[in-house]
Amino acid sequence: MGMGAGLGDGGGGRRGGTVLSEINVTPFVDVMLVLLVIFMVTAPLMTQGIEMNLPKVKADNLTQQEKPLILEIDASRVISINQNQFRLEDLAPKLPAIFEHRKDRQLFIRADGSVSWEYLAQVMAAARAAGVEKVGMVTEPGRGPAPAPAEDRKKGG
Repeated sequence: MGMGAGLGDGGGGRRGGTVLSEINVTPFVDVMLVLLVIFMVTAPLMTQGIEMNLPKVKADNLTQQEKPLILEIDASRVISINQNQFRLEDLAPKLPAIFEHRKDRQLFIRADGSVSWEYLAQVMAAARAAGVEKVGMVTEPGRGPAPAPAEDRKKGG
């Protein structure tokens, strides 16, 4: 009968003074997973531009002071600058007006991989005729050997 002393609530009617000091992270993880799903769904919708199949090469990133001017050529040879479409014949007269208020006279061409080199050369020639000093190509990172550093190219190595 008196054998149960020390069991249960200790006989005094009070429980031990232990404090639960663990943080429950389950709600935090649930919120993070919901945010991850939201960002995964909305991120593709935030990109704008023309769908293209860009060539893949390894190259170093360029540093720019001013937002670069990008000329896009899609697979059907439609030329656009800032969502304004041009024909090849209209490009040379329009480019000087575009570059009138820009410090740098650089143009980056983002062309679909299926665009012929001949057409691309015609676009580059029209840009040079309009006074563009530097013409660059936009590519996607991918396969191919990395270019030699600038010091090695100067040495011929």
